[in-house]
Amino acid sequence: FNGQIIMIHKFRTMYPYSEFLQEYIYEHNKLDTTGKFKDDFRITSWGRLMRKMWLDELPQLYDWLQGDLKIFGVRALSQHYFSLYPEEVQKMRVQQKPGLVPPIYADRPKSFDDVVESERRYLTKKIKYPLMTDVTYFIKAFYNIVFKGVRSR
Repeated sequence: FNGQIIMIHKFRTMYPYSEFLQEYIYEHNKLDTTGKFKDDFRITSWGRLMRKMWLDELPQLYDWLQGDLKIFGVRALSQHYFSLYPEEVQKMRVQQKPGLVPPIYADRPKSFDDVVESERRYLTKKIKYPLMTDVTYFIKAFYNIVFKGVRSR
């Protein structure tokens, strides 16, 4: 946010030191259709369950209370994953405070390119109409989560 690296709290769902393997995983396995790392062996079986139920996200409520996150906005990313984004989107992303609920839950993209395009659309609208954009996207995301069962993998 504002070009600064921020720390986000989450319950660990991967084996220790897994974050140091992120570039290796990407180079060898690439991304699946949803933009997540394909065949990611770093996630523990307990971690998969926590992610499916979004329990690993609970500590981010602390970040929200501290003012480091908004309720709705683009997700905070690791430096490596951030580097996969086009420079234009990177520049827009660093100007916005990250959020708990991302625009991908409103748009339901099917590929990494769709994820990038979803965020580009959201950020472009957010710059022009900040409050209205967040409200509109939050309502769509809420509907998709509650009524269509959209979940993290």
